[in-house]
Amino acid sequence: MTKLQKIAVLSVLPVAAAVVALPAQAAERPNCPVPTKAEVKRSYDSKVDKPPRGATAIKGVRVNHIPKGFKNGSVVVNKHDGITEYGYQWTDDRSEVDRRSRSLWVRVVCWPKASKLAQLKNGPFDIGTFSGKTKTVKIGDRQVLTQQGDGALGHGQYAGWVERKGVVVTVMASQPLVPELAQIIKGIRL
Repeated sequence: MTKLQKIAVLSVLPVAAAVVALPAQAAERPNCPVPTKAEVKRSYDSKVDKPPRGATAIKGVRVNHIPKGFKNGSVVVNKHDGITEYGYQWTDDRSEVDRRSRSLWVRVVCWPKASKLAQLKNGPFDIGTFSGKTKTVKIGDRQVLTQQGDGALGHGQYAGWVERKGVVVTVMASQPLVPELAQIIKGIRL
């Protein structure tokens, strides 16, 4: 289990109590993908998919470019402070400290207050905050906030954008995948 998965498991404990509230959130925010009860349970139980899921690993999201070489995958769900974080992490079998380790984490955050890219710098994310030196770049038709990955995120590049009001998407690509990050971001569709 990677450090990110361990942190995610510890941070989803409030989710177990809020599982019943997720369908109500879906009604409030029909344009934001939210996990099913089964997905919340998979995340809470730290279930690992071998082999990992493909382009539709996150219900309501299509990740059209997934680099080759992943061996494992896991759903990551977290609910706190009025937001729902729902994502999927693809990994290989290398240790997370190995600089050749390949991992990709795509997450959708249902955050009703999100409307501007600058808000991501102070976003209420438990994992993957934009607290370091950030840069805004245009990738395809999106304005994207980027920064070097560090801490719990590991090595690589972290990116995020406001897909539409109330919906944030973040992507963390380990260092070997950074050359493909723009292609990954361009291929994500809700």
